[in-house]
Amino acid sequence: MKTVSTPPGETGLALTPDVPLCQTDLPLDWYQPEFKPYAEEFLALPDRSPQTVLGYLDKYVKPAQEHFGDALLLLAHYYMGGEIVKLVEHYGGSVADSYQLALQARAHPEKKVIVESAVHFMAESIALLAAEDQAVWITNPKAGCTMELLAKDHMVLPVADQLLERYGDDLLVIAYMNTSGRLKALAGRTGGAVCTSSNAPAVMEWALKRKRRVLFVPDEHLGRNTAHALGIDPERVVALPEPGRGAIRIEDAEGGLDALDRASVILWGSYCGVHTIFTPEMVEHWKANGWRVLIHPESRLEAVQAADGHGSTSYLWNALLEAKPGDKLAIGTEGHFVANARALGAQRGVEVRHLADVPGFAQAGCGCATMSRNDPPHLAGMLDLLRRGEAPDINRVLAGDVVDERTMRRDRLDAAERSELIGHARAAMERMIAVVESS
Repeated sequence: MKTVSTPPGETGLALTPDVPLCQTDLPLDWYQPEFKPYAEEFLALPDRSPQTVLGYLDKYVKPAQEHFGDALLLLAHYYMGGEIVKLVEHYGGSVADSYQLALQARAHPEKKVIVESAVHFMAESIALLAAEDQAVWITNPKAGCTMELLAKDHMVLPVADQLLERYGDDLLVIAYMNTSGRLKALAGRTGGAVCTSSNAPAVMEWALKRKRRVLFVPDEHLGRNTAHALGIDPERVVALPEPGRGAIRIEDAEGGLDALDRASVILWGSYCGVHTIFTPEMVEHWKANGWRVLIHPESRLEAVQAADGHGSTSYLWNALLEAKPGDKLAIGTEGHFVANARALGAQRGVEVRHLADVPGFAQAGCGCATMSRNDPPHLAGMLDLLRRGEAPDINRVLAGDVVDERTMRRDRLDAAERSELIGHARAAMERMIAVVESS
């Protein structure tokens, strides 16, 4: 039988011959009409071994690479479902966290066609820093983020207006990377910045030195963990009502207007459904059995406090790469990430388990369903359609685009509006970059 030899990429991951790809097939009606022929061919394959899947992909990826040459850049995020990260690296692409992805267009001006297997806000972040001659494409516009779904601009902007009316120039907005360009522009307009899970403490500390109040959007738990890490009095950290239950009035925040007036940090109330499953009891279970526990800071404060360490996807992955044979790591983050970490750990003599894989808990290994909407047919179809000049415009990502992940309806700004948004959003991202580089 033919074997597949795939040298490890930057992540250290490699496809294993004869081991089926951990990829859940999507129903055919989940694909855009232009992508259905690629999906039908993929679904008809006899198996999901790397040999078979790479034979299918080679027909589309290699001609596209030959056509575009060095102008093509393939990207993926660590959280993508199944083996897509390994496939992207196999074809010379890069896998990174949201901060590193956002910088790719700026770091590689020679790349004119950027194809991302990740979620929409990540592709838009790349587009915000891209030059005019760089085009950013997403393999599946339906790939989204549950946290970002609870922080759409039509939800956040009316609340921000209430806060700005009350506090004026005393309010500064920090927009987590997991937001649309429209909210990154809000941060820019208020003199604020973007942040990621890795640099949130540095960005928040920078912001608090300049303003009396920070509105942190969107993740309540990352904001609360960051404030705790900086030693901010919990009485000065106030959460707004949970979004998705109707219009939000600022007077309905925890403790009302009096609490808001005393607050240093105001938290938007959305959250990641994957990371909020972790509990202190899970942490103690693994620690009691001799495991080191590492967790993502989108998790609840009490779970983060109980863990041995916390940090971004890069932090978690690097912890695995630095682990010694015989080490045992329980990792609290997205399930596909942990599955890939477990596979790599086995090659290095390091045991890795999912933090929620404890007795009596049914959601162990929970992965992000919306991020898992990127799969081999989407990669094959996107590259082939681009090569043929037939790529659907809905897959092109411009700054300011808002896509409904269910209906595929898109709201696109006109050129003047987009230019204004880019100015504000880029200023917020550049402030983040400056903070990171200075620290």
